Amino acid sequence: MRPIGLLIFASAAVYTVLPTVAHAAPPACPAILQHQFPRLQDGVSQNLCQYSGKVVLVVNTASYCGFAGQFEGLEALYARQQAQGLVVLGFPSNDFGQQEPGSAKEIADFCFNTYGVKFPMMGKTVVSGPDKNPLYTALVKATGQEPRWNFYKYLIDRHGRVVDSFSSLTTPDSSRLTSAIDKALAQQP
Repeated sequence: MRPIGLLIFASAAVYTVLPTVAHAAPPACPAILQHQFPRLQDGVSQNLCQYSGKVVLVVNTASYCGFAGQFEGLEALYARQQAQGLVVLGFPSNDFGQQEPGSAKEIADFCFNTYGVKFPMMGKTVVSGPDKNPLYTALVKATGQEPRWNFYKYLIDRHGRVVDSFSSLTTPDSSRLTSAIDKALAQQP
């Protein structure tokens, strides 16, 4: 922190000069993150603005999908790069093939017990079609790409810009995805 001015205190005819300190303002919440969703585990409302200044990988998930093995890779990616500012956000959805029919508790238990998922998971939601949630509406508008199946991914940089989208076939350890994440993490908020 650097001094930005001086404060003068007078006490019993003794003057003390203390530097004032500038505190970094929290990053403004970009429009793409100005949404709230219930947390999967307990339904408590989560404001996505808490992820301002972070690199956010948004993924629609489904427990009974053939791509569900990606949970493991997503958790490994999150664990490895969380300290650098990466957040993986999971959005369970029953939109594709009815592959997420369970309750919030069933989904949360499956994700944790089967794949050790600790990255933030939101409540089951709609991610495609005319009734998609407002975050997905914004993601589709920014990229021109509607999710085509489960485990479709969108990458948001530290400034709240949607920088890319990735098909379900793009695994969490693919060089295309990891390179894009590394590039976004290298940016300063």
